[in-house]
Formats: sequence, C-alpha cells, structure tokens
Amino acid sequence: MWGICGGSGSGKSYLTAQLVEALGADITVMSFDSYYRDLTHLSFAERCEVNYDHPDSLEIDLLVAHLAALHRGETIHAPIYDFASHNRATAVEVIEPRPLILVEGILLLATPELREQLDYVIYLDAPRDLRLERRVKRDVLDRGRNEEDVRHNFERVVAPMHDLFVEPHRDAADLVVQVDEDRQVLVRGLVERAPRPV
Repeated sequence: MWGICGGSGSGKSYLTAQLVEALGADITVMSFDSYYRDLTHLSFAERCEVNYDHPDSLEIDLLVAHLAALHRGETIHAPIYDFASHNRATAVEVIEPRPLILVEGILLLATPELREQLDYVIYLDAPRDLRLERRVKRDVLDRGRNEEDVRHNFERVVAPMHDLFVEPHRDAADLVVQVDEDRQVLVRGLVERAPRPV
C-alpha cells in the first residue's frame, strides 16, 4: 500500500494518473479528499467556511477501515465528494482490491493511523508560488470558483495549514520528489518497484 502526498498543487493527481496509465489493472486508487466529512447539516454558506485543510475535516477512521478491508482483499464502497457543493454526493464508488493500493492526499503523513498502513510514501515537493498558481487554475476551471476567492483562501487557510500539517512531515516520506525531477524516470522507477499479481 503506497501513499502520494504533498501540498495542494504539488502534482499528486498528475503522478497518480501516470501510475494508473502505466500499471492499468494492477492499481487501485483512493483519494483522501473523498473522505471529507458529510456536512449536509450545514448550509452551503457555512460549508464554504469550513477549513478543509485541517485533519479534523476528514473522516479518517472510515478511510483507515476501508484501507484495512482492501488489504484483506475485500471490496469497499467509498464516498464520493462533490467539490462544487462542498459536500458528499449521495452515490458511492465501488473499489476493488488490486496488487497496488495507492492513496493520495495532502494530509497522509499528518495522520499516524494512515501512515502505519502505508508501506511506501512519496512526497512531492513544490514551491509555494507554483502550488498557488496550479490551485488557482484547477479551482477556477474545474470547480467553478472565483480566482480572487481562491487566492484569498490560499493565503488565509491553505498555506498556513500546509506549514502546520504537511511540510513538517516531509522527511517522514520514503521518497521526496522535487518539482523539476524527470517524471518519466520517476514513473519508470516506481513501476519497477510496484507490487504485481502473484
């Protein structure tokens, strides 16, 4: 079981997609973001004010239980998170166990219960300015957010939470990848290391 972590905008989803393309049916991907707590009891305006970069925003116990089930060879029903509404969708995702279970998310190393389940963790290290610009692009294009709001939230919440819960755990990763490293070489090395069917 592997983890990919790093700050928001560090390239976790991109590296995950490259590994999925390379490994195909041998990999199952779990997103920590899918486990944001169900906030149906809050109004949309109240949900917009929640600090989603703090560990308390995530249902960690459920993810830990789901990872343990996958490790035992069981199928799980993972929540689906709707970023436009800041809430869980009513549907779930059926996820099958495969030789490599990969979890990606910013707070993996800040969560001891998760870190204990991971055999290998990759930390993507990217400068603050680059992470900000990538987040702006993603949130505006993919999530329908206002650019000014994205930048304000980054300075007010995302960057401080990164400094508290992400960056301090960088050295606990098994592999730290700098943003300028050759990704093709990285992916080839990871594919060679990845567990395969018996």
